[in-house]
Amino acid sequence: MDPNSPPPSRPMPAGEAPKGAALRILLVRDPFNSHDEDVEAIRTGLAEAGYELVSVADADVDLPERIERSQPDMVIIESEAAARDVLEHVCFSTRNAPRPIVLFTDNNDTERMRTAFAAGITAYIVDGLTPERVKPVLDVALARFGFEQQLRGELASARNQLAERKLVERAKGLLIKQFGISEDEAYHRLRRLAMEKKLRLAQAAQWIIDIAAAVGD
Repeated sequence: MDPNSPPPSRPMPAGEAPKGAALRILLVRDPFNSHDEDVEAIRTGLAEAGYELVSVADADVDLPERIERSQPDMVIIESEAAARDVLEHVCFSTRNAPRPIVLFTDNNDTERMRTAFAAGITAYIVDGLTPERVKPVLDVALARFGFEQQLRGELASARNQLAERKLVERAKGLLIKQFGISEDEAYHRLRRLAMEKKLRLAQAAQWIIDIAAAVGD
């Protein structure tokens, strides 16, 4: 490798643009219900805002591969009818690396909106699409996506902590039953085991539970 060559770039997390770089956008058209003038308005708005349009693609079977190849920070959908199958296909295509998904549509049906948000759409924008509206809409979508991702992370962490506490309590109960010791002594034995085995407390608890199950079999 040439010592004067720059180091290879590292991929950024989905939905997060590198500092000092343009936001990378994939624009997805509904192959059956898309307005050419709206697609052009979005393209113009992106260019005026300094965003990088990495590709314009139809919501078809090749979409997951396009997303994997282009690694956009955000996906925009233009669909007149906000067809359920199109929205679900786009959201499913981003399941392994969630990113903000913005829908521009003419459909203001309340039930269709609920369906879109349930599928994973970040922002549902109805009518009045002009180039100057694009940047404010994307800014709001990015902020909302970041907030939702933070909430999901906090919820997952809380669930994990609860699951680990249940493991510890179950392991303590097994130690109390087997050795006739107090709850405090059971906890100290569990901690000592974790330190000796270089395990987290929950891992040590799972180890005790697994052994008890094996002996019971």
